[in-house]
Amino acid sequence: MTPFDPLHVTRRQFLGRSSVGIGTAALASLLNPQVLAAGGFSAPHFAPKAKRVIWLTQAGAPSQLETFDYKPGLKAMFDKDMPASVRGDQRLTGFTSGQARLPVAPSVYGFSQHGGSGMWVSELLPHTAKLADEICVIRSMHTEAINHDPAMTLLQTGHQIGGRPSFGAWVSYGLGSMNENLPTFVALVSRPSGKTNAQPLHERMWGSGFLPAKYQGVRFTPGKDPVLYLTNPAGITPSRRRAMLDDLAELNHLALDHYQDPETRNRIDQFEMAFRMQASVPELADLSQEPASVFDRYGPESRKPGSYAANCILARRLAERGVRFIQLYHRGWDQHDNLPSGIKSQCHDVDQPGAALVMELKERGLLEDTLVIWGGEFGRTVFSQGKLTADNYGRDHHPRCFSIWMAGAGVKRGHVHGETDDFSYNVVKDPVHIHDLNATALHLLGIDHTRLTHRFQGRDYRLTDVHGHLVSKILA
Repeated sequence: MTPFDPLHVTRRQFLGRSSVGIGTAALASLLNPQVLAAGGFSAPHFAPKAKRVIWLTQAGAPSQLETFDYKPGLKAMFDKDMPASVRGDQRLTGFTSGQARLPVAPSVYGFSQHGGSGMWVSELLPHTAKLADEICVIRSMHTEAINHDPAMTLLQTGHQIGGRPSFGAWVSYGLGSMNENLPTFVALVSRPSGKTNAQPLHERMWGSGFLPAKYQGVRFTPGKDPVLYLTNPAGITPSRRRAMLDDLAELNHLALDHYQDPETRNRIDQFEMAFRMQASVPELADLSQEPASVFDRYGPESRKPGSYAANCILARRLAERGVRFIQLYHRGWDQHDNLPSGIKSQCHDVDQPGAALVMELKERGLLEDTLVIWGGEFGRTVFSQGKLTADNYGRDHHPRCFSIWMAGAGVKRGHVHGETDDFSYNVVKDPVHIHDLNATALHLLGIDHTRLTHRFQGRDYRLTDVHGHLVSKILA
């Protein structure tokens, strides 16, 4: 064995290892052996309601006015200027700041009440409407970011500027794995069925930031190779691959002994995970094993690899196999013009599959410990962007209020939280910030968001930074 070389260890590494390293390892091995394996906390702070999360991310910002925030009084305001007192001092994007008018555009779609809760849901979401007594709708979400990339980055990482760990990475770091043959965190990106101006998604949305790389999400893609570069090249057998990895591990262990770099340990672990995934992933991603009744339930797009419906089936399969955090993206909600036709196509993509996923989780006994979240990064304006007609309009970005829904472990069923004003422009009751949402989701996983921290460059960081409050009113 190569002797330990103190010349290649930083002062911070030396002091950290010599003062607390051995004691921490001993305590962790006594309290929870998984701590050593995972490298993070790997233990909830209190009894969790949820073991896993499926986050149905609607990238591009669905309009709350066409989905869950019913405003019947707007019909009388058609094409009238939105009162200046409603807008206040809010800035506008470059899309509408040059408009001479900000005319009110009521939704062309109808709403009706559903379930014993009497929840108002748009006609665009008939399958979701059947979940009225299962879901909790939050109408009072708000954020400070007004453009897609910083808003999505804030939603995913707790900060508008890239470089911090994503929610799934924090959960992986905090709770560890439930299946050693699959990643703890998986990302799925769906293809919209219609023609859309889909916003790009940067891989930092499922990245690990300054946490060790093994906590980042693994993206699954449709097609022959669900995980890129996982398949052995032609002529390389599993036994040959095993021998190569054994030799590589021996070299990496020599480097680990010599430099004491924790990233080398992470590299060894990741190679071993990839080898195990070669056996587990092909079976997992093979949806042909599902009966025809499942495809019928999830809708006509479910047989198309990479569709939102197919990814919802895959999300359920991942949840069944113990994947801790599943982030499913559906792009194309950015309707600055032609919103009535664009949002109809988007809702068609997500409505039936999302409802089928919730009900299938419930029937299989998984919903009671699975948290499902549906929503985007901000909302849309009540006034029209561009020309307004009786049957066509667009909507600009709107951070002051938007709607999401949650279902499953520990969340109130058939509940509506928060209110907006008559224009769905400002929150007037029970506001919920992105940090509050993240703090509440962590709470349902058994994590106190103020205690899940990681020291980086001399400072303790957390997902909610110095913000975030538990939204206790939505908890069952």
